[in-house]
Amino acid sequence: MYRKKRLLTVCLAACTLFLASCGQKALERPYEWAERDFTVHRQAGTEDGFAPGFAEDLCVLEPDAVWEDASVNAEAAAVFDLSGKQVLFGKNAFETLHPASITKVMTALIALKYGNLEDEVTVTEDAVISEAGASLAHIKPGDVLTLEQLLYGLMLPSGNDAAAAIAVHMAGSIDGFADMMNEEAARLGAAGTHFTNPHGLTDSQHYTTAYDLYLIFQEALKLPKFREITGTTAYTANYVDGNGAPVSKTWKGGNWYMTGERSTPEGLTVFSGKTGTTNAAGYCLIMASRDEEEKEYVSVVLKAGSRPNLYENMTEIIRKIVN
Repeated sequence: MYRKKRLLTVCLAACTLFLASCGQKALERPYEWAERDFTVHRQAGTEDGFAPGFAEDLCVLEPDAVWEDASVNAEAAAVFDLSGKQVLFGKNAFETLHPASITKVMTALIALKYGNLEDEVTVTEDAVISEAGASLAHIKPGDVLTLEQLLYGLMLPSGNDAAAAIAVHMAGSIDGFADMMNEEAARLGAAGTHFTNPHGLTDSQHYTTAYDLYLIFQEALKLPKFREITGTTAYTANYVDGNGAPVSKTWKGGNWYMTGERSTPEGLTVFSGKTGTTNAAGYCLIMASRDEEEKEYVSVVLKAGSRPNLYENMTEIIRKIVN
């Protein structure tokens, strides 16, 4: 430790000598923004000269915060007030769990941020998903769709095949796209997250937390196209197959609040979301809602015991917004 401190002292002294030898004005108070170069000062972005904090625009949840609610029996759940930057409820929000198809929020985020919606994508053999019970958009190798159409196939019917097609188009391989996902997660501060695929099929090294999913989802909500796609309950894609023959498929969303199969608490409207289900993950849902004052909220439930139980849990936690 002494040697490191000594080296740091020497380096600082050398830098000071270098500046003086170049005829630079010596800094009387080196750590005051006002003494710094104007360009650096301007990049600080605030009138007081301090750079904005990483969590300035986030809901911060303390690891030891506990909300008691026996009616919430899912493994993890949380509610975040995007407008007020507050956490309204949290249960096991930092526990690492399988996210199932909620993974596709990150897949969509990357495609929208770094892709071109007008790109024509030829589906490859990577999109053939053989796992029993896997949700599909029912696209086939050789089909040619736009990236925009694939995103609807990703988010509405939760197509694992669409996820694979997007991944290969964006990164050249499933593994390459997983690297992009993990880089984006790190950039967002999702420290409890690691992805191995773009769809959420079970893998022991594919996991996240309720809090990290909030970080990813609220970032995706900044994109108008994400809101448009996830706010749609049905979409018809017209494209061609490998022989050039026309294909038409209509995909429907699975969020019961948006399809009218489950009522929201009075005063709330759900406008975006993604479901997910596997044997390992249980029943999962992340979604965005707004109140009558147009304030927005993100809520997430992970590992509920059944689909009805998932919505029972979600209804209980979003009631906390209006109660």
